Amino acid sequence: MAEFMAILLFVSICVALMSGYPVAFTLGGMALVFAGIGIVTGTFDPSFLHALPNRLFGIMNNQTMLAVPLFVFMGVMLEKSRVAEDLLESMSRLFGTLRGGLAISVCVVGALLAASTGIVGATVVTMGLLALPTMLRRGYDPAIATGTLAATGTLGQIIPPSIILVLLGDVMSSAFQQAQLKMGIFSPKTVSVGDLFIGALIPGLVLVGLYILYLIIVAIFQPKKLPALPQEELGPIEWGKLIAALFPPLLLIAAVLGSILTGYATPTEAAAVGALGATLLALAKRQLNFAQLKQVAFGTTEITSMVFLILIGASLFSLVFRGFGGEILIEDMLSALPGGALGALIVVMLVMFLLGFILDFIEIVFVVVPIVGPILLAMGLDPVWLGVMFALNLQTSFLTPPFGFSLFYLRGVTPASVPTSTMYKGVIPFIAIQLSILIIAYLWPGLITWLPSVVYGP
Repeated sequence: MAEFMAILLFVSICVALMSGYPVAFTLGGMALVFAGIGIVTGTFDPSFLHALPNRLFGIMNNQTMLAVPLFVFMGVMLEKSRVAEDLLESMSRLFGTLRGGLAISVCVVGALLAASTGIVGATVVTMGLLALPTMLRRGYDPAIATGTLAATGTLGQIIPPSIILVLLGDVMSSAFQQAQLKMGIFSPKTVSVGDLFIGALIPGLVLVGLYILYLIIVAIFQPKKLPALPQEELGPIEWGKLIAALFPPLLLIAAVLGSILTGYATPTEAAAVGALGATLLALAKRQLNFAQLKQVAFGTTEITSMVFLILIGASLFSLVFRGFGGEILIEDMLSALPGGALGALIVVMLVMFLLGFILDFIEIVFVVVPIVGPILLAMGLDPVWLGVMFALNLQTSFLTPPFGFSLFYLRGVTPASVPTSTMYKGVIPFIAIQLSILIIAYLWPGLITWLPSVVYGP
């Protein structure tokens, strides 16, 4: 009966979330309702709820999670500083005379924005507003144009400093410790957000390279889809302006990631550096006044509040789910699958991929990963490798029709003359590229684990 209640709780939450009810209240409210039913029917021990105050205090006292509002502040501030506009204009002049040059410019700028802001929705919408009208006006194939924008917008999921990697790093650290305790290791090793940042760096850059390679191949074999633009239309290349557009975001990225890579700062401290750097950049570009600072503060508070409220709701759900024996049920199910760790990993990745259609990455990280993470890690999987694989999987889910969040964001700024089916057609090659990265990372784990081993040692 208790295990049935655990399954029913999970299904009920998914159904409620699909109805559009706020996530945090759905997680917490449903958990409390089922806990009440369980207490009345004798299938739930109310002592599980006694751990909630300690969990809430742990959330408030978590230094790693302090990086979330700081990175969000950095991203929102950069939105106000015209970084994207300046970068895209300069890159378009540099590459625009090549076939597919405008699309390549979008990839480069998208990667730089991903490494600067880490906020997927903002990147997709910004790039869609800035680049899509120009690409369509210059004769670019609408499918390739929208596919490129949607794909590059999701790079914020995997290229550090990514908000999803911050959240995953905290959850994976806890899951890794639980897994080691289950295995009888009472002096457990740790995994940090910095480990995931470094592990995701090479896959993220390889992904950008493969996107650009695909666009070059299309430009060679189907030149009409990616026309070159005459230099007189683009205007002369202003090298001073190009350097002025490129240098500040590159310096900011180097300061944030470099301080983590060299060990001079923790991700939280690096996030503070990034927030300050983004503010100075906005001031230098004369794009910051009191009204805009107020908007940035309100935007940061809104996003951060949402993240932590979902975390509180997920903590309550986790306690109730565990009280019904749901964790043991899932562990038994995954352990019984054929293929051992590989079979369990494939099932978990498939479930997370499908959940990515109806849940945001925050809910998946806080609800699903704490349940399956300790089980998979106890099977001997590397925590950094597994965390980056989760991030790549969710990034692919965000791009996949018909429910990919990135497509929803782009649809909102795409002209009605471009049908949704065209957008779906355009992202298919990029989905294939992302799936190939997942397969390569499975067959060659060193793609993810090599750089952390070099930086931190084996």
